[in-house]
Amino acid sequence: MENQKWGFKKNNEVNAAAAIGMRNILETIMRNIDETRTGKAMIHLGHGDPSVYSCFRTSNIVELSLVESIQSANFNCYAPNDGVDPARRAIAEFLSRDLPYKLKTDDIFVTVGAEHGIHVLLQVLASPGANILLPRPNYPTYESRAKLSQLEVRHFDLLPEKGWEVDLDRVKKLADNKTVAIVLINPGNPCGNVYTFEHLKKIAETARQLGIMIISDEVYAHQVFGEKPFVPMGVFGDIVPVVTIGSLSKRWIVPGWRFGWIAITDRNGLLQKTKIVDSIKNCLVMTGEPPTVIQGAVPRIMKDTPDSFFLNINKLLKEAVDMVYEKLKEIQGVDCPHKPEGSMFVMVKLNLSSFVDVVDDTDFCMKLAKEESMILLPGSAVGLKNFVRMSFAAEKKILFCGIGRIKHFCLRHAKH
Repeated sequence: MENQKWGFKKNNEVNAAAAIGMRNILETIMRNIDETRTGKAMIHLGHGDPSVYSCFRTSNIVELSLVESIQSANFNCYAPNDGVDPARRAIAEFLSRDLPYKLKTDDIFVTVGAEHGIHVLLQVLASPGANILLPRPNYPTYESRAKLSQLEVRHFDLLPEKGWEVDLDRVKKLADNKTVAIVLINPGNPCGNVYTFEHLKKIAETARQLGIMIISDEVYAHQVFGEKPFVPMGVFGDIVPVVTIGSLSKRWIVPGWRFGWIAITDRNGLLQKTKIVDSIKNCLVMTGEPPTVIQGAVPRIMKDTPDSFFLNINKLLKEAVDMVYEKLKEIQGVDCPHKPEGSMFVMVKLNLSSFVDVVDDTDFCMKLAKEESMILLPGSAVGLKNFVRMSFAAEKKILFCGIGRIKHFCLRHAKH
């Protein structure tokens, strides 16, 4: 057997793409945790999963809708590749509430969560020599999927001193005749920023000038609690073709359901004319779709989830971020350049000169896990070295305890 030659071998491209994925990075950090040694239960604020806390439980309507879908026995069959029409129609009607025109059923394609939508779109756009513009910092799935699709990535910066606005001058310099799209995440992950109508319009006009489409990641749509309202990028679909990614995951607090969608907001029909829509359909033919019973539940979820549920979630997030932002100010060695106005995350800057033995953001997170049984995501995982990303979508007592652990860690490693 030792001398036998085999025709299979590892796929280096897949391994390289997975290595920069958020889950792999968090799992590596988790291996440093030994609760028996520290005497402290693990606190995981490295990802946004509020569903584990009772105060963030999803609406009763959501649960009943799934039960009714299962008990109806109408959704035990295979689903069409684009999705079950009632679900697609419900999503179109739901999104149209915020748009100056009505989306049609055919404008919606259901996906296995937002990540599936990302995979589909980047695969569709990956032609030889093509490049895509990604924000820095950003959500790591875009990086890993682009790498796997051999789609060149070019980064534009988000400016913390301007509330993480897009550096449009940099965007214009990066783009060329091989640029296919620019990716926006609004409300922001990982920054918690919310873009104004005026800034979004400038982005749309810039994209039109450059001849590129916009992929607008709106997984946290309407999950805002600052002074700025959420404005969907699709509002500017008459200026530039916009493809929106959304999901039930965050707003309805059901991340494990893995239900999302791709929405085409393109008043001038350019994505139809260029056959991008056909390519999306063909890509979906080759991949799986969300469980049919969840699709069957979507119409009632979209129609009947009370506004009071969403208002309460936003209230909880606002109270959490207010506390976290103020408490972080008390910790020497860290700084929060911009108070989050949406989503579930805050980016915290590390002042490495304040520490005696912390090399960088990854070292900070590894040692924090080992000494305090606490997980944060290194900023380098989202493209911003010497920051850390922290979720505030947790119970107040967990956040209070977590910040206490960060404070103790920083004091222990501080220069005296």
